[in-house]
Amino acid sequence: MAYVESLLHKCNSLQNIKQLQAHLITTGLFKSYFSRSKLLDFCATSSAGDLSYATFVFHNITRPATNDWNAIIRGIAGTNQPIKAVSCYVSMRRSSCKPDALTCSFTLKACARTSARIEILQIHSDVVKTGVLADVLLQTTLLDSYAKCGDLSCASSLFDEMTVRDIACWNAVITGMAQGNRPNEALRLFKRMTECGMYPNEVTVLGALSACSQLGARKEGDKIYDYIRNQKLDAIETVCNASIDMFAKCGFVKKAFEVFASMQCRKSIITWNTMVMAYAMHGYGVQAIELFNSIRENGLVPDSVSYLSVLCACNHAGMVDEGLRLFESMEEVGVEKNVKHYGCVVDLLGRAGRLEQAFKIVESMPTLPDVVLWQTLLGACKTYGNAELGEKVSRNLVEMGSRSCGDFVLLSNLYAAQGRWKDVGKVREAMKNTSVKKIPGFSYTEVGGVIYKFINGDQTHPRWKDIHQKLDEIRFRISEYGYVAETDYVLHDIGQEEKDNVLLYHSEKLAVAFCLISTSADIPISVNKNLRICGDCHVVIKLISKIYKRDIIVRDRTRFHEFKDGSCSCGDYW
Repeated sequence: MAYVESLLHKCNSLQNIKQLQAHLITTGLFKSYFSRSKLLDFCATSSAGDLSYATFVFHNITRPATNDWNAIIRGIAGTNQPIKAVSCYVSMRRSSCKPDALTCSFTLKACARTSARIEILQIHSDVVKTGVLADVLLQTTLLDSYAKCGDLSCASSLFDEMTVRDIACWNAVITGMAQGNRPNEALRLFKRMTECGMYPNEVTVLGALSACSQLGARKEGDKIYDYIRNQKLDAIETVCNASIDMFAKCGFVKKAFEVFASMQCRKSIITWNTMVMAYAMHGYGVQAIELFNSIRENGLVPDSVSYLSVLCACNHAGMVDEGLRLFESMEEVGVEKNVKHYGCVVDLLGRAGRLEQAFKIVESMPTLPDVVLWQTLLGACKTYGNAELGEKVSRNLVEMGSRSCGDFVLLSNLYAAQGRWKDVGKVREAMKNTSVKKIPGFSYTEVGGVIYKFINGDQTHPRWKDIHQKLDEIRFRISEYGYVAETDYVLHDIGQEEKDNVLLYHSEKLAVAFCLISTSADIPISVNKNLRICGDCHVVIKLISKIYKRDIIVRDRTRFHEFKDGSCSCGDYW
């Protein structure tokens, strides 16, 4: 077999492989499944081979051995139609040849690429029956497949049942939890891993950093970054990029820049884009443009993501003319505009009240605008009370099949601001008829190293009575500053008092109140919200920062808001 392997390494074309096959046939070595399967595997998977030819040879073998099947399944699993590997696996099971651990592993990888959950369950059942599940590598592949197809419950159960866990097992489950919107569990597993004496590697910390980014868990992120530095993992570019992103999404853009500036490894265009977007998220428009301009000075060429990042920065900083100049310059430097670039400029113009100009840009797009772009323009119409244009935009959304609650809310509020109550009623009726469901708002905050989640009107927290009592105190104190609840943000046919209460118990307010009763005055409050912060919450949190003398950072779906002494870093422009 070593003789065949040495000859295979010398093959650099299909013609060479065919010559070797002829040699094996004439010498009788092709009858040996060791030599034959090696040739098949090389032909099916190497750049010098050809899967079609490998399959042709396979179908002409009278009694294929397990390794022959494995070679073809492995080859098919790596194509753009990996699901065909599952069909091959089924055919193998029906033959006299039985799958082994490698067969199942190759097929599971094909299933993971196509999110074929049912097939993964079937293979899991097969490996339990045959006893090959005892193979640690196969267990890891099965675990990874469950995680990649989104079945995190099965992944977690399998992980808990494993008696031997290597670094790959931990990486599969931690990464799966982080990517599957279960960041709390990802961090819990990361802690458990270190407590077991395992040393996280590059893949592990990338998963953990992603979880911290989602939660805004700066303290946990700090600990992970300390580990990264101690283990010299900051010599890896992808780890540095993830660290920059994590600190930025946890509200600490200065720390993000420290990581960027101190990088000893090469900075790719991805690194630069990550830092530009970090500035953009925090509304640091001038710094973002300066960094963007430095990309070429450092021997790199800005790409479409670079332009999207700097346009977002102009958007969040209200730099309209600079944003338009950058947008118009894209074609000159050979960067093609996509729908996200158009959406960013439409938002930029819409926020500035230049609605007609924004609408013309939408109409001039070479491709069809998406739902998000029209929703952006509808939001601007609501802000500036342009009902006529708002109705046009709303019709486009309906034609595109949008059933977002936000669309109805914006249009209803637009009519309500003009006293068009009949139209408000029609919008509400349309919401009922189309069974529109509102996306629930929720917020995360970290206290004492523990992540707490709040939903609107939450009464599940052990201290919910204390939290509500604090909010009642806040309502009383901010009223002394002339605060009146902005009930336009409540789209319910209820009384004024009920509307006030709905607003009072928004998730971000609950999180801030919990931090006020749980942390000392010298600790900044950090809250991470899944939706855009509403205008009423923005006003209330500004007042809280002034009255209680607390620095508060709120990260919403769009950007960061840093509240201090009654002001916000966004300048009330978000």
